[in-house]
Amino acid sequence: MIAPMAVEVGRPVRFTGYAEDYGVPIAAVQFSLDGGETWTDYDVSGSTGDRWVHWTFEYTPEVAGSYCLLVRSVNDRGEVSPEPDTASFTAFDPEEGLRG
Repeated sequence: MIAPMAVEVGRPVRFTGYAEDYGVPIAAVQFSLDGGETWTDYDVSGSTGDRWVHWTFEYTPEVAGSYCLLVRSVNDRGEVSPEPDTASFTAFDPEEGLRG
């Protein structure tokens, strides 16, 4: 779990982390912002089983609200992480915050 945070609408927020699978190479790190309905792949197929994979994901929220980023890995056997990591964040409009 990644600590919750607040970000501004229209400004990119960057998430980083590491993935490893106890000696089995990681083939992809996947990201979802819709509760796991769809996943975006970050290809890391050149990784080896003896090193952790460092990943970075950047997202720019366009509307104010609460978001939950899910992150999981897929190893070169096609096995998916049993439980995705989560990063919750709230996007706020700084102009609305100043008026409210």
